[in-house]
Amino acid sequence: MTDGMPTDAFECQRDRLTLVNREEEMSSLSALVQDARAGSGGIALLEGVVGIGKSVLLHRLVSAPAVEGLRVLEARCDALAHDVPFGVVRQLFEPLLATLDEPQLDRLLTGSARTAAQALSGVTLPCSAVLATEDMSYAVLHGLYWFTCNLAADSPLVIVVDDAHCADMASLRFLTHLARRIEGLPVLLVLSRRTGDEATDAGLLSDIAEQPLCRVLRPGPLTGDGIGHLVQTVFGHEADDAFHDACSAITGGNPLLVHSLLTVLRLGGHLPTVDGLQYITANDGAFFHGAVRSMLQRQPESASAAARALAVMGDDAPPDVCARLAELDDATHSAAMRALQSNGLVSEADDGRTWSFNHGLIREVIVADMPPERLAEAHQRAARLMLDAGARAEQVAGHLLMTPLPATGDWAVTVLREAAREASFRGDPALAVQLLRHCLPEEGETPADPSVLVELGLAEAGVDPQASVRHLQASMEHVHEPPLRFRLLNSLAGGLIRSGQSLKAVRLLTEQGPTVRDPDLQLLLEGQRLMASAEGLQSFAVTLPEYPFDIDLPGDTPGERALIAARAGLSSVRADRAPESAAAARKMLERSVPGIDPPFFQTTAATALLYAGKTDEADTAFQRVIDATRQSRRLLLYGLCLALQAETRYRLGALSESLAATRSSLNVVPPSLWGRSLALPLATQIHALIDSGDLDAADAAAAQAFPSTSPDTWQWNEFLCARGRLRLARQDPEAALTDLLESGKRQHQWTRTSPAVSSWWVWAGRAHLALGAVAPARELAEEAVERAREGNLTDALGTGLRLLAATEGTSGKLGVLEEALSVLQNSPARLERARVLVDHGSALHARGHTEAAREVLRQGLDLAYSLGAVPLRTQANEALLATGARPRRVTSSGVESLTPSERQVARMAAAGDTNREIAEELFVTQRTVEQHLTSVYRKLRASGRRDLGSFFDTGRAAR
Repeated sequence: MTDGMPTDAFECQRDRLTLVNREEEMSSLSALVQDARAGSGGIALLEGVVGIGKSVLLHRLVSAPAVEGLRVLEARCDALAHDVPFGVVRQLFEPLLATLDEPQLDRLLTGSARTAAQALSGVTLPCSAVLATEDMSYAVLHGLYWFTCNLAADSPLVIVVDDAHCADMASLRFLTHLARRIEGLPVLLVLSRRTGDEATDAGLLSDIAEQPLCRVLRPGPLTGDGIGHLVQTVFGHEADDAFHDACSAITGGNPLLVHSLLTVLRLGGHLPTVDGLQYITANDGAFFHGAVRSMLQRQPESASAAARALAVMGDDAPPDVCARLAELDDATHSAAMRALQSNGLVSEADDGRTWSFNHGLIREVIVADMPPERLAEAHQRAARLMLDAGARAEQVAGHLLMTPLPATGDWAVTVLREAAREASFRGDPALAVQLLRHCLPEEGETPADPSVLVELGLAEAGVDPQASVRHLQASMEHVHEPPLRFRLLNSLAGGLIRSGQSLKAVRLLTEQGPTVRDPDLQLLLEGQRLMASAEGLQSFAVTLPEYPFDIDLPGDTPGERALIAARAGLSSVRADRAPESAAAARKMLERSVPGIDPPFFQTTAATALLYAGKTDEADTAFQRVIDATRQSRRLLLYGLCLALQAETRYRLGALSESLAATRSSLNVVPPSLWGRSLALPLATQIHALIDSGDLDAADAAAAQAFPSTSPDTWQWNEFLCARGRLRLARQDPEAALTDLLESGKRQHQWTRTSPAVSSWWVWAGRAHLALGAVAPARELAEEAVERAREGNLTDALGTGLRLLAATEGTSGKLGVLEEALSVLQNSPARLERARVLVDHGSALHARGHTEAAREVLRQGLDLAYSLGAVPLRTQANEALLATGARPRRVTSSGVESLTPSERQVARMAAAGDTNREIAEELFVTQRTVEQHLTSVYRKLRASGRRDLGSFFDTGRAAR
């Protein structure tokens, strides 16, 4: 299988292997390279069993003339580096980074790409670096994506990753993240994976394989001619077809096994004949292992020791450390490696500094022959030697994790803790947990340093909430410093909430909050206690007796402002406290200091404004928090703010913006991380889809799977409301009423009695009317009107009056609807105003005021059309035709012809944002932005960005 003269060496070095029967695969890869050169993204995944030739194909690809002039980034995954976060990413990028000066690096790490620095070496960890959450993990992946985009803007990229099944989890997540967004990038991503073996995460690799642009290549077995070619290269002469067929039957045509079989024959002095095969006792490929062992047995003990040391240390390990591990002096070790090289087992790096096995299976054979106790001892010694040699903590920790027993020495615990901090900072909290758990003594024993439990509990918060709770509870008695105790209690309460134990969280903060010896931190925990109480009915019942809350605090400190926000948030859901809650929330937001006040409480204050009927103010407040959380990459909170802003935009009548915001929130935060709160964005999405006339999409949203504990939350109330309304739209008022009345019952249990909080009462009233029950509908309307007047809730009052009018006879409707129009005259709630206009026009027509009816209906029709409210537009047009007016042809043109996503992108472009800025803010690719803008220009007949300003109000871009 080697080029040149026959040799007794066991040859499997990639650059010396002959490529046989692989012309089709090379042609496909070359075509993908040309596509990348032309600016089209592509993915190739080489799949096959060990020895089928995947690595050889990749090596030929990167050295082929087709890639000349392109930037090629290579990485080879190693099972020993499996626990180094972003180890593969660093292999890809660090050789390039070493050639860049500071200005060049700064340019590549601009904008969203800046968080990529946390995955790369050479970044100084800040003293305040906290253990990462899912937020940071996603932020680093997104940063690496934009870093790759910046590199590709300079020159097309070919990214090659061999043995991706051995990649560390963090790197594999990045590769998947890139693969999903590669369309339109001048990037070719080429991976290989071994089939039949356990992978780091087979699901992620399968996700890559299922991408539309992915070409899966599966090299097949060698043909008879291919086997004949290998016989010629190993023996120097040909064999007959009978031998080729017999060889194929034994090896399955696997190139590595064919070569191994031929090597065994040659080393045994046998000819390549059918008779010679009788000396091959294994027919399952074990002759490869035999060939390796045979080679090692022919070497001096120093060579065997050097091979074992390299197998433990891993490819490209420092030779001096390998020599110490093998207990050889440098000269003897060097000679031993040369002997292994001459026999085809290892090869020297181009720079002559390190060594690596010519095939991963060689290492596996050597490791398999080492007793488990000896292997664990070797990794323990390797860890200490690496530490003494100045290796990074994560490299040392990788060896410590290969031992089954917990770390014992202080040095080992110190290394594992440092590696955990690095893993957290670089966005791999799961690895941080694994490293810290290795620091714990035997089951039931307490670590010598209790702070290990604190670090472990904090790291587990986003990975294993139940374990986090257990470890943080065990460490509480050992932590007294106010900042750390505050953080411990804050995280412990959060873990309890995520575990569905909000009542325990409330009791914990009630009992332990005062033990934090800092008055302002105590106020912050008190604010969290109040918000934790809203996570479940049982916990809410604990704080209910404290109502009414005093929200008239000075607001001079972060703690006071947090408490104002929490109390205002809980008070705003009652109509009688709405004005006071709005004033308090406004004060909190005006006095809050960016970077000092927790964004969570700013979000709470914005929500108080929303529920107090101050929709425009709430929209502005949410935008502030969205901008701040986007910059800080707190993506869970960012997604929540987008969901709440989506509701705000819906109430303002901006249906396309609302749908775009819900879509962004669900893109940024996957359903698995939303947890029980998933009901909130979906409820808003369903309402907006119904008003947009897309009932099928609304059905799909309502069919989303939810966690089993979702019904325990107040967010489920809103989902029941949305689903009930959808059933009403589907002409099933009985099923609708069941959902809507259940929503109302639950709202009262949560004391969310303000008509501005939820619209369940509106649609319950409509369901009653659809069933012919006027009295209960009127009762709901009268109660809502009374509460809305009490709380000065303008929009809710207009909505309540409209429902009340529907319960009146023909003569009574006009007066009520005229009051509703007057109330909503200056309201930003344009959708509700359009509804009232259409009802008012219909009522005027019913009373014989035809001309007046036409004028009002035309206003309602135009407003509904501008909002994209398709069903309301249809209703208005039919009512207008009933007055005898000439048909008005309504066509989708101009801004109304744009999809929600197109409209959002167009607004941002009109406001002056670049394609790159739009893509970063919406968490989409630049290619997606370009496609949307192309469609926008066509639909609006615009020649470019400059023309968009005449179509959009750029004062409030839909960010």
